[in-house]
Amino acid sequence: MAWFQLDPQSIATRARAAGSPVPTLGESVTRGIVGFTLVSVAGFVPWAAFGKWFTVYLGRSGNVGMYAACAVVFLALTAPLLHRLIIGPGSVSRFYKVFGLSFTAYSIAWIIGWMSLGGHAGSIAGLASGTILMSLMLVAAFDALRSALKVFLSLFLLNSLGYFIGGVSEHFLMPVHKLAAMLSWGVFYGIGLGAGLGIAFHLCQERARRLLKGA
Repeated sequence: MAWFQLDPQSIATRARAAGSPVPTLGESVTRGIVGFTLVSVAGFVPWAAFGKWFTVYLGRSGNVGMYAACAVVFLALTAPLLHRLIIGPGSVSRFYKVFGLSFTAYSIAWIIGWMSLGGHAGSIAGLASGTILMSLMLVAAFDALRSALKVFLSLFLLNSLGYFIGGVSEHFLMPVHKLAAMLSWGVFYGIGLGAGLGIAFHLCQERARRLLKGA
């Protein structure tokens, strides 16, 4: 059963009544990249600019608090920039709900994976487990279980690519300017996951687009 009236028939009915535009794959990917990159840079600020503050004032809980602050920024800013990835009216509230749940699950899994193993192994474990949860929640929300593997691969491969390129960028820019280096990681992470989200939301609404074309 779909969540938040995001099943194909509900999306098609709302979009048809409102005469809503139906984004192409290219438009969805572009919106995902541009929007989520802006969100990602802002979401990296608590780590890049205030990381030491969290460590000093929260001690051992500093990392958890810092990552939680980053997640809150992501959750607050994503819907205004990416809600049109969902076809039809009422997309802002629905995006907040579906992305809020899936990104929260992703963030918790990533934090657990990274803090449990650390280093590249922890990053990979966190990315994999977090992306699995996000993918399953998205396809469940849109009643698109047949697209689960394609959604997972799109999110995992592009997210991982952006994440690790961002790590390389941070490493090479660190001697030049620390804050710029750390935020550059946010840029590449945003490009990678943003592209993945654009593809994932497009795949999840494939049946809705078919219904609209047949109207």
